[in-house]
Amino acid sequence: MRAHGVNNAMAMKYQPLWSLVSNDPADRQFIYQQLATLDQYHLLPNGMHSGDEHFAGPDPTQGVELCTVVETMFSLEQAIAILGDPALADRLERATFNALPAALSGDMWAHQYDQQPNQVACDVRERGWTSNGPESNVFGLEPNFGCCTANLHQGWPKFAASLWMATADDGLAAVAYAPSEVRSQVKGGTEVQITEETDYPFRDQIIFTINPTAPVTFPLKLRIPAWAAAASITINGKRLPNVQAGKFHSISRTWKKGDRVVLKLPMQVRTARYANGSVTLERGPLIFALKIGEDWRKIDKGMSRPAPPPAVDWEVHATTPWNYGLLIDPTHPEQAAVVSEKKISQYPFTPDGAPVEIKIKGRRVPQWTLVDGSAGPLPQSPIRSPEPDEVLTLIPYGAAKLRITAFPLIAQP
Repeated sequence: MRAHGVNNAMAMKYQPLWSLVSNDPADRQFIYQQLATLDQYHLLPNGMHSGDEHFAGPDPTQGVELCTVVETMFSLEQAIAILGDPALADRLERATFNALPAALSGDMWAHQYDQQPNQVACDVRERGWTSNGPESNVFGLEPNFGCCTANLHQGWPKFAASLWMATADDGLAAVAYAPSEVRSQVKGGTEVQITEETDYPFRDQIIFTINPTAPVTFPLKLRIPAWAAAASITINGKRLPNVQAGKFHSISRTWKKGDRVVLKLPMQVRTARYANGSVTLERGPLIFALKIGEDWRKIDKGMSRPAPPPAVDWEVHATTPWNYGLLIDPTHPEQAAVVSEKKISQYPFTPDGAPVEIKIKGRRVPQWTLVDGSAGPLPQSPIRSPEPDEVLTLIPYGAAKLRITAFPLIAQP
């Protein structure tokens, strides 16, 4: 079990929790050693560590079990409560807004056991999993094994319960961002209600309305993500100084009913590098992936645990090409990327409902082909391609059930 993805995701919280008993600083720090080791050997572009069922290395066609995503989120939530580290909250949002919805159909009636960052077909067949079976990446009620069916619904509620946390100095901390309302007691036992209005992670503005039962002084701490170098905070229209990325910004003042705090987290397109020099595009807490045409086909037979009505098991097949490389300068992706925002739909984590898109140029890479039903090994970047330039559409990773996330970089003159 030492190489099992889910067990290790659950174990992330063990040392921080034990530190509450031991009071040993080494126990508080152990999670960082664990994460550094996992990042070195198994980090994938979706922010998760490969585990299809066991650790599988950095190739983006290796899978991540949905149980691992949910348990990683819970471990990070527990660790943040103990350690108060905003970097762990950055990781939490990355898993929550990308890897969690990626493994779920838009209406959550179907899910995958394993997701792949480079996933170009979801069908019943043997793949290069370390130990999972041929049903592992189809969408269904109980594909491969029932643990994810029992676990998937814990992700969103536990995340919602961890958006806000109390602080040691009798204040409140906004640990992660989503539309929410918190009611709590602060310094002196005064009750306060805070309403958070936002379209984050798709938009960059978060509005907090503070409503204490009586004027009260307490610290309000807002997490500034490490990627938000141009973050700003205003209170009742007045801008605050010294807002720093990668930290909690503490605001201690006497709060009155109706006070309004606006947090802006400008989202610049940026890149990250992964296996074989591949490139991934990111914006805010979201990872972006190629939008591939999807043909959802009902599986009528062949599943070891067929879904009873009204649930359905599905294969998903590509209707458009997937083997593209990007034509960008990875140090300045914003020069080539065109971002457009659309209306936020009822199902934002679907290809047609995605509230934000990135248009960027790329070329087909003909030598990059299927191997055992998955995208073949990533060509080493940079790679030459004689194909014509095309404009590609990228959507949030969680919305793309078929996708390329780690792209080869096309060599340019």
